[in-house]
Amino acid sequence: MYHCLKLSFSLSNKNLAQKWLMQAQVSPQAWQFCWVLLRPEKVPEIQYFGASALHTKISRYWGDIPAEQYDTLKTQLFSQIAHFASGSKIVLTRLCVALASLALNMMPEAWPGAVSEMVRMFQEEGGEVDGRARCLALLELLTVLPEEFQTSRLPQYRKGQVRGALGREWTAVYPLLQQLLRQPDSPPLVKARVLKCLSSWVLLDVPLNESEGLVEASFTALADPELFDTAVEAIVNTISQPDSQRYVNTLLKLVPQVLQLQEQLRDAIQNGDMETSHGICRIAVSLGENHSRALLEQVEHWQSFLALVNMIMFCTGIPGHYPVNETTSSLTLTFWYTLQDDIMSFEAEKQAIYLQVYRPVYFQLVDVLLHKAQFPTDEEYASWSSDEKEQFRIYRVDVSDTLMYVYEMLGAELLSNLYDKLGRVLTNTEPTTTWQHTEALLYGFQSIAETIDVNYSDVIPGLIGLIPRININNVQLADTVMFTIGALAEWLADHPVMLSSVLPLVLQALGNPDLSVSSVSTLKKICRECKYDLPPYAANIVAVSQEVLIKQIHKTSQCMWLMQALGFLLSALPVEEILRNLHSLITPYIQQLEKLAGETPNPSNKLAIIHILGLLSNLFTTLDITKQEEESGENAPPIKSAPPQTGPNPVVVVLQQVFALIQTVLSKWLNDSQVVEAVCAIFEKSVKTLLHDFAPMVSQLSEMLGQMYSTIPQASALDLTRQMVHIFASETNNFPPIKALFELVTSVTLTIFQQGPRDHPDIVDSFMQLQAQVCFWFLISFTLGFSLLFRCPFLSHFSSLLSCTELIPRCADIPPVGQVVQENGKLLLLAVLEAIGGQSSRSVMDQFAEVLFCLNKHCFALLTVWLKEALRSPGFPSSRVSNEQKDTFSQQVLRERVNKRRVKDIVKEFTLVCRGLHGTEYAADY
Repeated sequence: MYHCLKLSFSLSNKNLAQKWLMQAQVSPQAWQFCWVLLRPEKVPEIQYFGASALHTKISRYWGDIPAEQYDTLKTQLFSQIAHFASGSKIVLTRLCVALASLALNMMPEAWPGAVSEMVRMFQEEGGEVDGRARCLALLELLTVLPEEFQTSRLPQYRKGQVRGALGREWTAVYPLLQQLLRQPDSPPLVKARVLKCLSSWVLLDVPLNESEGLVEASFTALADPELFDTAVEAIVNTISQPDSQRYVNTLLKLVPQVLQLQEQLRDAIQNGDMETSHGICRIAVSLGENHSRALLEQVEHWQSFLALVNMIMFCTGIPGHYPVNETTSSLTLTFWYTLQDDIMSFEAEKQAIYLQVYRPVYFQLVDVLLHKAQFPTDEEYASWSSDEKEQFRIYRVDVSDTLMYVYEMLGAELLSNLYDKLGRVLTNTEPTTTWQHTEALLYGFQSIAETIDVNYSDVIPGLIGLIPRININNVQLADTVMFTIGALAEWLADHPVMLSSVLPLVLQALGNPDLSVSSVSTLKKICRECKYDLPPYAANIVAVSQEVLIKQIHKTSQCMWLMQALGFLLSALPVEEILRNLHSLITPYIQQLEKLAGETPNPSNKLAIIHILGLLSNLFTTLDITKQEEESGENAPPIKSAPPQTGPNPVVVVLQQVFALIQTVLSKWLNDSQVVEAVCAIFEKSVKTLLHDFAPMVSQLSEMLGQMYSTIPQASALDLTRQMVHIFASETNNFPPIKALFELVTSVTLTIFQQGPRDHPDIVDSFMQLQAQVCFWFLISFTLGFSLLFRCPFLSHFSSLLSCTELIPRCADIPPVGQVVQENGKLLLLAVLEAIGGQSSRSVMDQFAEVLFCLNKHCFALLTVWLKEALRSPGFPSSRVSNEQKDTFSQQVLRERVNKRRVKDIVKEFTLVCRGLHGTEYAADY
């Protein structure tokens, strides 16, 4: 107990101390105590705080420093850096950052030639600091200077000036770095710092030809294991700069240097040195990816660029399985996109020449990618961790995307190529062929067919014929077979005679829990695309589906997909058959639901109820007897459609039969939002699917919704109400129940808002969406709802603000709207001003500004009076604003009736004043 109290006390003290230290850093006294904290007798942690305080004051409160103190501050910092050159590294770095910030704020006027002076100061002999320590301190300062520039808070116009000044200082930095990097006796640590410094400076867009010598020296440094990583970063950062593509001659010199790394790359792969192989591939890919077009255009050097492309191909096909044996091949994929885009962007004649060279390269790439996508042996794959398996899955998706993209260049010949290889594999009697090879080829087909229209391809019939010949003895292979069939669902819809070849495979896989996702999703695609060709198979599909549902083979999400598949399937049948199948399909669930409805509520039967309700809602989502396929064109074959349907909609028939049961379930579970949400989902999805065919149920559903919402208001009931209003409010027969429902939920919601809306954010959100969607004439019919809309913006809800800005412009031409604006507009203004005063997040100030602009444009006379009355109240909208500031704000707003952007700026400025943030660092980020 004592230990816990002590720990709590120490944590509390630590938090208080941290808060005090943060306040101390920004205090005026920081200028005095920071130098005291840097004294030699202090421990490094205190010295670090002193250095950080200096940096904070210089970078954020530069305006507090008198100009006559600039040189003194500069001298003090130089002195401290010289002292700490042999001291604590973290303190030295912080002091260097402080001096860098000082330099950036003084450049170029107050400190011209700042970098040159830094170099000169640290090169001078004297003092107690040895040359090596001074050299490292200078390199640290030169390294942090560009980094500090990237994160500095300089105004935009100053950033341009300072960037130009820094660029001109490169002439002082380059010779120093060149000398240190090429000097034989330079210690590895110094060379590493030089390379890091180069990486930092190239971010300032140093011209590539002006750093050419350093880049060459960086390539030489790759041979030193101690310098390898920093050399890679320096080279990659240098050649990745966007501006470097202008320096084609320098780029051409870099290509042979990259090609010379191939021997080192092969040695690294042979020795299992993944870091070295990864670094070299990064360099090759960076050069190729960033400059492929520039290098392609150098026709006389086409062979050297092709050699670079082949080197990147080698990196793509690097031996081993990703991500266990290698992590490099994924780096290369974007390069192939870039190269293809550049080739295809040339004019036709030039493009044809490049395609002669690079089409064979891309066919080779397909082979390499499919090899890389192959699964390892079963034993090896079983030894992988779940994280490794997931990374491999994502890698295969990336390979799939690349194959799909490559198809744009290679076209139908790619499919023929894959088909020929698959045919040879499946007809090969030798046992050398593995299932992995077959799976990879199918994966290639799947990748293309998922996103590319393959209906014209003459190899797909052959592929469909080959699939039943595959010896499926592995889960991964079976999965890919399923996904491939699913990818060809649209093709099957145009060639229904082939359904008999693949449908038995899908139905068989449906009973295997290991193939749950692939088999169910494939059946769903087939039922969606081919539903008018499936009636001969319907009985078998329903029977198999019922069996797997009863046996609970699949997880919840797959059960829902399966119900959606059955909805598509049944939609194409005559009504009598639909009703017969529905009775067979859902009767067991209705019986189970009746049993559960009679039980005392508990967590177990809650899950079962939600599951059954979910099955019904997913079935009704896709069961649509009115929907027909759209004709694809004038010369298209006749549309396949369901036979003419007569009588009530089957979904309505079923819902009417189970309505009383659903009410019974609700009576016991009304206080459980998840069950209520599941009930509402059944009707909401049915309404969305059936639209006006749902009309027979509008009256009883409206009554049930009203009772639900009156008893325990829940957001899901409002969402369903929104759907009902959207579809049925314009129908004369359904208008009375919809009107009664809308009035009821509005009245109940108003009561909730009066009691405390912030306790019910979900209801607020759903109600505002309901209000935003309701038609003008419908809102006008119910002053209560319309008035409420104007009283809600204090909730900072985007939907309510949007509704206000849509409705206010109608106040002149629609009298009821004008009346409500006149009666409630001041409430709206008060809510907006309260939000601007600090009651709402600054992120939504633009929306409040739009309301002000709208009122000013359409209700100027009223706004003039309301603003004067509202801002007269002391301390409103904030105690931080004076009467003069409020008058200025009012005048500025009323003056702007055209420029909305200006009103937004006025509101942003005023809200900062109200919050006491005007002129602070937070305001700079706003």
